[in-house]
Amino acid sequence: MPRKSKKQRNAEQLARQQRVRDNAKTKRRPSRDDLARVLLWQMITAAQRREDARAALDKLSEAIVEELERQGFDVRESEDVFEDLADRYSGGLFPFRPKRHLMSHSTASEL
Repeated sequence: MPRKSKKQRNAEQLARQQRVRDNAKTKRRPSRDDLARVLLWQMITAAQRREDARAALDKLSEAIVEELERQGFDVRESEDVFEDLADRYSGGLFPFRPKRHLMSHSTASEL
């Protein structure tokens, strides 16, 4: 059997990925990025609530920035991104928009 063309493989991959996304939406399954965002928010807000908040945030920032640097990201830019997120999360408001497509119609209309 001859090998499929690149165009055909890409079309099949696109259809597979759409099925995966549709299935995740139906199951209301969070993505890895959804989990990572919530985890980072929880870590930052927990560090801010500590008595030694600045030291806790600095330690968290150092660990995250060090890993980003190991992956090839710029240290200063990574620090800036972390500080921007920490500032945004310090307001005490839940920073994420509701995922209306995951809610029932009655719940979504209440928001």
